[in-house]
Amino acid sequence: MSDSIVIIPTYNEKENIEAIIEAVFSLPQLFDTLIVDDNSPDGTGAIVESLQQIHNTTSTRLHLLKRVGKLGLGTAYLTGFQYALDNGYEFILEMDADFSHDPKDLVSLCKKCTEEGTDVSIGSRYATGVNVVNWPMGRVLLSYFASLYVRLITSMPICDTTAGFVCYRRKVLETIPLDQVKFVGYAFQIEMKFLAWKYGFNLAEVPIIFTERVRGQSKLSAGIFKEAFFGVLQMTIQSWFKKYVPAA
Repeated sequence: MSDSIVIIPTYNEKENIEAIIEAVFSLPQLFDTLIVDDNSPDGTGAIVESLQQIHNTTSTRLHLLKRVGKLGLGTAYLTGFQYALDNGYEFILEMDADFSHDPKDLVSLCKKCTEEGTDVSIGSRYATGVNVVNWPMGRVLLSYFASLYVRLITSMPICDTTAGFVCYRRKVLETIPLDQVKFVGYAFQIEMKFLAWKYGFNLAEVPIIFTERVRGQSKLSAGIFKEAFFGVLQMTIQSWFKKYVPAA
């Protein structure tokens, strides 16, 4: 068993799931992997079950949680976080299944925490400019200015506030009241970083190159961006009336 686990939520990712799992397991650093599948109609969960027969012969490296349906990205990660805490993992990472996040960067994200003492390391598209491949210009601008907007409203000292490629130390997820996290879509990533920062943890960015998916269908929608836009305002205002006690 590794002390690090990678959480990958899935919904209709049969084109990518085997390749992403094999890519994680081929890394020079040992990572366990947890797939949180929302009852994918395309059989993603069944593919993972078949791969468990291959990878779990000597120890359980590939974990699977099957949920009843499409319940949202945020709740998938929250379910995965609780599973990781319950099973004793010290470093808990999250990434997409579609190769928009390069699995090789998992090593750099983890080392930022294990060797440099960072509490939350973030795979950042914008730490050194705009490092996005195969996105139309409109989407690049929307994403970049969304992160800028969040930074201006919240004052968080990071460039990529909406990033979904993150490594958390265990103590961060033990401190944040996960049962009180409100957002389930795009804004979930913002809220988690905001709470970690408000509770006094240090956040650091690791530059990455983000590549648009080649296989499968994106789950982004206008409603997701709307939740983030208005949710950030609400979250920030409410934080003025809360007390955040840093971890000991």
